[in-house]
Amino acid sequence: MPVDAYCERTGPEFWAEPINAITNLAFLIAAVAAYALVARQRPQPPIVVALVVLLVAIGLGSFTFHTVATEWAALLDTTPITLFILTYVVAFTHLFAGAPLKWAWIAAPVFLGFSLAVNAVAGLGGYLPALLGLAGLAAVMVFYREYGYARRFAGIGLLFAVSLTLRTVDEPWCSAIPVGTHFLWHVLNATVLYLLIRVAADRAGNRLYAAGYPG
Repeated sequence: MPVDAYCERTGPEFWAEPINAITNLAFLIAAVAAYALVARQRPQPPIVVALVVLLVAIGLGSFTFHTVATEWAALLDTTPITLFILTYVVAFTHLFAGAPLKWAWIAAPVFLGFSLAVNAVAGLGGYLPALLGLAGLAAVMVFYREYGYARRFAGIGLLFAVSLTLRTVDEPWCSAIPVGTHFLWHVLNATVLYLLIRVAADRAGNRLYAAGYPG
C-alpha cells in the first residue's frame, strides 16, 4: 500500500502525485545554482560542498517518495533533510561562531537532542525545531553584532515559515485546493536551502579573504 500522506495522491500509481513529484526539480535546480556559486568561490570547505551534495540527495529522495510512496522511500525523503540540517548546524558553528571543526561537530547531537525535545512537545511535522533554529542563527549573529548576516538568516527564516505553513495546510485545504499545497513547500524550501548554502559559501569566502588567500 502506498503512503497516502498528501492531498494530491488519489491512488497507488507511480504518477499519482505528478505535481509533487515534478516540483522536486526545484531542489536539483537549486543544487546546480549552489554548485555554480561554490565553484566560483573556490576553495570552499568540504562541509559547504557536502551541503550541495545533500541538496541533490533531498531532491532525489523526495522524488522517490512522491512516486513510489512506500515506507522505505519515506526514509530516502527524510534522511537527507535531517543530514542537511545537522550538517548546517555544524557549518554554522564552525564558520560563523568560529569553533574549530573538530569541536563544531558537537553541535549536531546537541541540536538533535533539542529537536527531539521540541517535537515531543509541539510537533508541526517535525520541522518546528528547524524554524526555531533559523531564528537562533539570526539571534547569534545579532549577539556578535554581525547584523548583515542576522538579517539574512531572519529573512530565510521568514521564507521557511511560509514554506512550512504551506506544507502544514496541504491536507486541511484539500477540499478547496485539490492538488494541495505541498508542491509549494518544495519550491520555497529549495529556495531556502539554496540561500542557506549561499550564506555559508559567502562566509567561507570572506574568511579566506580575511586570511589573505590570493584566490
